[in-house]
Amino acid sequence: MTKSVKPSAPLLIFDSGVGGLSVLREVRDLLPQAPVIYAADTAGLPYGSKTEAQIAARVSGLLGRMTERFRPRLVCIACNTASTIALGMVRDVLEVPIVGTVPAIKPAAAMTRTGVIGLLGTEATIRQGYVDRLEAEFAAGKTLLRHAAPGLVTAAEAKLRGKPADPRVFAEAVAGLRSQPGGDRIDTVVLACTHFPLVQQELAEAFGNGVAFIDGSQGIARRIAYLTAGQEWNRTEDDLALFTSDGGDINALRPALAEYGLGRVAIF
Repeated sequence: MTKSVKPSAPLLIFDSGVGGLSVLREVRDLLPQAPVIYAADTAGLPYGSKTEAQIAARVSGLLGRMTERFRPRLVCIACNTASTIALGMVRDVLEVPIVGTVPAIKPAAAMTRTGVIGLLGTEATIRQGYVDRLEAEFAAGKTLLRHAAPGLVTAAEAKLRGKPADPRVFAEAVAGLRSQPGGDRIDTVVLACTHFPLVQQELAEAFGNGVAFIDGSQGIARRIAYLTAGQEWNRTEDDLALFTSDGGDINALRPALAEYGLGRVAIF
């Protein structure tokens, strides 16, 4: 595929909301010249409270239509929930390379010194068998404590709109992990939602010293760079932020979007 890719063909980075901007940040570092369409399914947010069937149908349908319209060279599902549920289906449907997002359990297992790892995600992510398999393969002999923290998604969305987040949200996320047997020994926390790195500073303050955080964004960026190696890039216009609903507050996001190099905004 590399020889037939148009230099102006974009990367399509897809998430339920603004969380995938944490992935875009790492992609920019490795591929600053790459044209990007950032697609946020704001009409479907939050994904974590939806059923597996709802998420699979919504993600595959949206990405099918977006791929047909924008002809990206690669699609990145920058959402742990969507990836753990719909990645296989999307790969079956689309004829472009697909890069998914998985909880960074493998590097966390290599990092931990106490052997106790915390994992923060959405309700839908933490219950997936995919996470069970990652734990069995990469964290055998270690303790993985999971906690659903949907409030962190809301906090990240608010932060990028310039709104203050309730400190109780971060305290509750910490308590959800610390209160479990062995939770006092957690020294590594997997941020298993792309929204969560956007509020990592607030989480770090709530956890206190001695806790390291890890997410999959750097690995995703390296994978995208590998799959597009040797391709030409030509950005012919400002990069585009695409939303599936207006929600009345897109203007509040414009300053944050501009910081990520997204100079145009549209509704899909």
